[in-house]
Amino acid sequence: MRYGWGVDEQALRELAEHRLRALAGPHARLRPDQWTAIHALVAQRRRALVVQRTGWGKSAVYFVATALLRELGAGPTVLISPLLALMRNQVASAARAGVHAATINSANQDEWAAVRDQVAAGEVDVLLVSPERLNNPDFRDSVLPRLTASAGLLVVDEAHCVSDWGHDFRPDYRRLRTLLADLPDGVPVLATTATANDRVVRDVADVLLTGTTSGTATGSDGDQLSHRDPRDTVDGSSTSFDNGAGTLVLRGPLDRESLRLSALRLPTAEARLGWLAEHLTELPGSGIIYTLTVAAAEEVAAFLRDRGFAVTAYSGQTDPADRERAEQDLLANRVKALVATSALGMGFDKPDLGFVVHLGAPASPIAYYQQIGRAGRGVRRAEVVLLPGAEDQDIWAYFGSLAFPAERVVRQVLAVLAEANRPLSTAALEPRVDLSRTRLEVVLKVLDVDGAVRRVRGGWESTGVPWHYDADRYRRIASARQAEQQAMLDYLATSGCRMEFLLRQLDDPHARPCGRCDNCTGQRLSAEVSAGAATAAGERLRRPGVDLAPRRQWPTGMAALGVPVSGRIGPAENAAPGRVLGRLTDIGWGTRLRAVLAESADGQAVDGALPEDLVAACVQVLAAWDWAARPVGVVTVGSHRRPQLVASLGERLAAIGRLPLLGGLTRRPGPARRANSAQRLAEVWHALSLPDGLATRLSTVEGPVLLVDDQVDSGWTMTVAARLLRRAGAPAVLPFALASTS
Repeated sequence: MRYGWGVDEQALRELAEHRLRALAGPHARLRPDQWTAIHALVAQRRRALVVQRTGWGKSAVYFVATALLRELGAGPTVLISPLLALMRNQVASAARAGVHAATINSANQDEWAAVRDQVAAGEVDVLLVSPERLNNPDFRDSVLPRLTASAGLLVVDEAHCVSDWGHDFRPDYRRLRTLLADLPDGVPVLATTATANDRVVRDVADVLLTGTTSGTATGSDGDQLSHRDPRDTVDGSSTSFDNGAGTLVLRGPLDRESLRLSALRLPTAEARLGWLAEHLTELPGSGIIYTLTVAAAEEVAAFLRDRGFAVTAYSGQTDPADRERAEQDLLANRVKALVATSALGMGFDKPDLGFVVHLGAPASPIAYYQQIGRAGRGVRRAEVVLLPGAEDQDIWAYFGSLAFPAERVVRQVLAVLAEANRPLSTAALEPRVDLSRTRLEVVLKVLDVDGAVRRVRGGWESTGVPWHYDADRYRRIASARQAEQQAMLDYLATSGCRMEFLLRQLDDPHARPCGRCDNCTGQRLSAEVSAGAATAAGERLRRPGVDLAPRRQWPTGMAALGVPVSGRIGPAENAAPGRVLGRLTDIGWGTRLRAVLAESADGQAVDGALPEDLVAACVQVLAAWDWAARPVGVVTVGSHRRPQLVASLGERLAAIGRLPLLGGLTRRPGPARRANSAQRLAEVWHALSLPDGLATRLSTVEGPVLLVDDQVDSGWTMTVAARLLRRAGAPAVLPFALASTS
C-alpha cells in the first residue's frame, strides 16, 4: 500500500524499526501491537487507546510515531503528562530516539518563553504539558490555540486519570474534551495506560476519544462492560477492537513475568519494621518502599537510616529539588531504596528496579498493581512484598472522606461566585464556603470542566451555565471505591494466584495463574523477626515527640467572617515552635493515639483521664524539648469534647514539672467543626476567651507558658490561644498537644 506522501507500508515499517533501534538499542524490534498503533496514527490518522503493562513500550509508540510524522511534515506532538518525574524520563527517552522534547510545567517557569519560541520556530518535536496547565488562563488563551492548530499528534499518557472510575482520577484531565474538540480534522490521538479495567476503558474511550460522557458505566461487579464483540480477535498476546466511533482499542496481557508477589501478615508495626530491617539486604538491587502516609515515610526512612541503610524519604511534601535528587540517586543505585508515598508512582522509569515493598496496603488492587509495576521492567526477577497493617482501613477511611462533596456544598460554591459578580481567587472563596482548600480546588476543577465556572486572571468566575449534580454517579463511584477496598482485603486473604487476582481486577482476558507468587509456589516468606530487630524498631516507633510548626500567616478574607486580622502574625502575638506526642498517621504512636482520641458510634468523643503510658511519654517529650527557657506555668485549652482528658493532661504535667497550673481558656459551644482553614479560624476566634483570673495571673509571669490541648488539626486553636495569652502578658507560649492530624 502506498500513501499520498510517497511512502509505502514496507518503507514506513522500516523507518519505524530504525527509530525504535535508536530509542531502545540495536536488537529492538517492534511488537505487533506497537506497529498496529503506529500504523493507525501515522498512516490512518486515527484515534487509539493502548492498554498495556508497564514496560511494554507505550512511550516507544508515541516517540516513533512522532518521528515519522515529523519526517512527513506534520507539526509537533503535544504530550499530556501528569507528573514531573514522568516528564523528566520522557524528555530523556525522546532524546535517545532523536526527538527533541521540551516541557512547560510549574518547575520551569523561567524557561517558558524560550520553549514557546522554539515551538513557534519548529525546533520542538514533542511538547510535554501537565493537564493542570491546560486551564492556566495565559496558556489556555494565548499558547494553546496556536499549539492546537499546528499539532501533528496529541498523546495522553496515564489516560486512566481521565476517568473518575479510575484509581487516580484527576479533574484536570477532563479538560482534554475541549482540546480534542478544537483539534483540526485528521490529527491523530493516542491515549495510553497500564491500569484500566473495562469500566475505565469505556469511560476513557467515551470521554476522551469521542468527547461524550458515559454515565451508566458499572463494572465487573455489575453488568460487564466491554467494546468487544464476537468478531474481536484474541491472538494470545493482545485484543484489538473498535469502539464504534473510529477509536482503535489495543489491550494486551498485563502479567509481568519478572514479578514475584508475596504477602505477609505480621502482628505489630514493630514486627513489620523489624522484618524489613532484617530482610532489606536480601532484596535484589535497589527499590521502593511504599507507605500510605507522609508521616510513615519519614518515620520508616529515619529508622532504616539508623540501621545503616542508605534510604531517602520521598513524598508530595518533599522539596522539588530534593525529589529530583532522590530520583537520580535511585536511578544511579546510590540508595538502597526510596521510602515513598504514592507521589512516586506513575511513570518513574528504572528498568532494573529490583523490589517493591508496601508497608501498608493501598485501598485499591488496581492502584497496587500500578505501583508494583515500577519493578522488574528490565530484570528477570523482582520481589514484590506486601506487609499490611492494622491501621490501613483507618487510613482508607480518612482519604475516602475527601470524596466529592454533597450537592448543598457545591451549590454554595456556585452561589458565592454568582453573587460576587467578579473573579474570586481560591483563597478569597475559601472563607465563604464549607470546604477545605484541597476539596474546594477539586470542586472548582469539576465545575470548570462542566462549564459552570471558568478560571480567569484573578481567580474563578461563574459562567451562569446551569449545572446538574449527578448524585447517582457519585454514589456509584463511592460504591466502587468500597468494592475496591474489599477486593484489597480479598487479595490479602486469597489462597489463589495473586497475580491472577490483580489481573482479573483489571478485566484482563488473559488472566491465569502465574506460577510464581507465594500461593502458586508454596514458598512463603518467613514471619520470624529477631528480638534485636523488633526491639530496635519498637524503640524507634515509641520514641515520642514531633515538632509542631506555628502558623505564620492569617488567611485571606477574614474580615468577611468578622475576624479583624490579615497578613503576617505579629511577633508579639505568635506562638513559639511547639511539640506533639505523635501524629495520628504515625505507624508507631498513631495507633495508640487514635484509640485514645476515638469517637463512639454516635460520633461523641471518648473522654476520660489521660492513661499513664501517655503521661510518661509526654514527660519524655518535655524532657527532651530544647527550649530556650523553661516554662513557668501551664495553661489548658477549654474543651467541650474531651474536658476530662485535657484537664488531666494539664494537671499531671504541672504536677510532674512542679509548675503552677495557671488556669484554662474557656471555649463557648459552637457549630460543628468547619471544613476549611478560614472558617475554623473564625469558629475558634469567636469561641475562645480568656477568664479574668487567668489574665491577672498572666500579667505577672516572667517566662514562657506551656499551652496544653488534646489535638492539633488546622493549628488555629493554638494560634488564637497563644495570641490571647501573649496579649495578656505571657512573654512566650509553648504549644503542646497529644496528637496532630498531619
